[in-house]
Amino acid sequence: MLAILGGLGAALAWATTTLAAARATRLIDVWSLLASVMTVGLIVAVPAAAIAGVPSGLDGNSAGWLAASGTGNVVGLLFTYSALRIGKVGVVAPITSTEGAVAAVIAVVAGEQLRTGAGVTLAAITVGVVLAAIAPDEGEGRRDDLSAALLAACAALSFGVGLYATGRVGQDLGIAWAVLPPRVVGFVALAIPLALARRWRMRREALPYVVAGGLCEVLGFASYAVGARHGLAVSAVLASQFAAIAAVVGYLVFAERLARVQVAGVATIVVGVSVLSVVHG
Repeated sequence: MLAILGGLGAALAWATTTLAAARATRLIDVWSLLASVMTVGLIVAVPAAAIAGVPSGLDGNSAGWLAASGTGNVVGLLFTYSALRIGKVGVVAPITSTEGAVAAVIAVVAGEQLRTGAGVTLAAITVGVVLAAIAPDEGEGRRDDLSAALLAACAALSFGVGLYATGRVGQDLGIAWAVLPPRVVGFVALAIPLALARRWRMRREALPYVVAGGLCEVLGFASYAVGARHGLAVSAVLASQFAAIAAVVGYLVFAERLARVQVAGVATIVVGVSVLSVVHG
């Protein structure tokens, strides 16, 4: 039951983050948005890490993996926000959800054995990404969809690196310390320089989306981590459905419309990510 609740909690939290970012990117620039989201997350993550205390397993090797985890997450969010600024949630969210597939590929390259069926599933996910990026209409809409898909693919690559790095140290250092690195990297590398250069922009209309995005980023990761301890495969499958939730809400609330070929691609991605979570988990 905890695996199910953890996965569902992560899916809802990450879908909320995606939808909040889609609105916020229309109001402020992506750099200010990312700096603000990371700052909100840091305010939440630091007390949790302080309460948990310095983990005994923290050493030079794990610190390096934590740095890679934080950087991968921050860069991935930057690409995601850039994609959402010009593209549809229904295209961007499913492509970014392939981060787990990217992490699986990295694991295989690092020497992990690829399980039966995983290779076929990865190929299917790749086909889904290509289909989701196709926009049959001509003009600006086609260029925006393609550009957004490419940015989302870059986000998936960055997130995949971050996921793999987090997986190397997450069980040793605990949830609180696994959540902390992206917030620290984002605050130090983005928020402080933007503030010093007086380029950190915020509008009152964007503030609710920023707060919701920052809180749900942390809550989603924590929820998934709790669920994964009781059933990694089940939690991963349910957590990956954030893309489907975001796509449906984008259709119902934001009146987004996808071509049939894009719908087919999105469906292929969602099913492929779910299957891979089971096979690889």
